[in-house]
Amino acid sequence: MTVIDTVTSASFDTDVVERSRTRPVVVDFWAPWCGPCHQLSPLLERVAERYAGDVSVVKLNVDENPDVAQRYRVQGIPAVKAYRDGQVVAEFTGVQPETAIERFFGALVPSDVDKLVTAAADDADPEPRLREALAAEPGHAGAVVALARVLVDRGETEEASALLERVPGDPAAGRLRAEIGLASQHVDEAGMAELRSRADARDPEARLALGRALAASGDFDKALEALLGAVAHPRTREDARQAALEVFDVLGSDDERVRSARPKLASALYA
Repeated sequence: MTVIDTVTSASFDTDVVERSRTRPVVVDFWAPWCGPCHQLSPLLERVAERYAGDVSVVKLNVDENPDVAQRYRVQGIPAVKAYRDGQVVAEFTGVQPETAIERFFGALVPSDVDKLVTAAADDADPEPRLREALAAEPGHAGAVVALARVLVDRGETEEASALLERVPGDPAAGRLRAEIGLASQHVDEAGMAELRSRADARDPEARLALGRALAASGDFDKALEALLGAVAHPRTREDARQAALEVFDVLGSDDERVRSARPKLASALYA
């Protein structure tokens, strides 16, 4: 029975990027016409079975999902990439001996801290295990982001923000930082009504504030509309651009709203 699942462009961020925060994920980039891909497949299958308890393995057809292949600069297949904490940490191209594939997987086996973070995800209260993990490895990105999420959900954003500073380059940490920043722009109903009235009168500062407030409330479609309007005005251009980028961070680069808004942002900036 196969232990290798199939992923697509639509499921890649969930089944690979996000899953890799709790256990390594190996992706086999292949295509049906590729002879070496079919040679590699049974070798990969055998090794995947031996590491099924510690490493997830998936296949992605580059012909059907060229955007993901382009995103990760796949220039030749078969290409095998290992993801951990949302990023590629190891890779090889072409058919390799089974012994080499075995070493590749062996280097990915989760550490004790990785296993603590994985176990914490199933706990009713994950905080004790996450703090234990960070005591052993203070810069563990998976533990940092998971604990910061717990703190944010409890309203303890100051501690969460300080914690996220430990992993400045981590994409998930960046998204959570942006989410915290947007949430601080919350406005009550009366304030929102006033901002809408001023924005309708083409007040650029009001458009900027309205965009931030709408993002804080989770109405990202209208938030981006307001922020793009504020970008068009020289007085609010830079602040509105930064706010729009924060919304992009929260939604993720593969979100359709981000894909649609990016060219509009570029056009507004250089209009």
